[in-house]
Amino acid sequence: MASTETRNMVLAAATVCEDKKGEDTKILELDPMDSGFTDFFLITSGINDRQTQAIADGIEFELKKKFATYPNSVEGRKLGEWILMDYVDFVVHIFLKDRREYYDIERLRKSARRLDIDDLKAALTKKTLAARKKSPLKAAAKAPSRSTVPKKTVATKAAKSVAKKSTKSAAADRKK
Repeated sequence: MASTETRNMVLAAATVCEDKKGEDTKILELDPMDSGFTDFFLITSGINDRQTQAIADGIEFELKKKFATYPNSVEGRKLGEWILMDYVDFVVHIFLKDRREYYDIERLRKSARRLDIDDLKAALTKKTLAARKKSPLKAAAKAPSRSTVPKKTVATKAAKSVAKKSTKSAAADRKK
């Protein structure tokens, strides 16, 4: 099963596809028995090579900014007909429309579960809410309450200040 971080990265990449006007964006969650090399395929199409390159650049920038990660490898960026970005746990395929129809990757992965962006967002929200319900109990047990933590008083600070000054003046007297 894919980690929450992987799902967040796929969601961020799919959001970039939408922002850059990628068409017919699909997320395929691959069956672990069928494919042991990755968890997701993100597939989108562009109208021309400039758009496919802009989508690839946008995905790379967003994942670098939010997750401090780079693709393991990128193929086809220069031509822009089919750009493949391998992030190990998921692979992004950015096609020109005619190339996507020709290769028809969706057909090759029949056992994959098709997700849309809203499904992925809902699943992540559900996991986040479940984690938030669990975490306050753990945090309360680990962290001491504020009432038990001693506060530094003004008198303590003043006493330290006087001690420092008297130490300095004593050292100056010894030098004379």
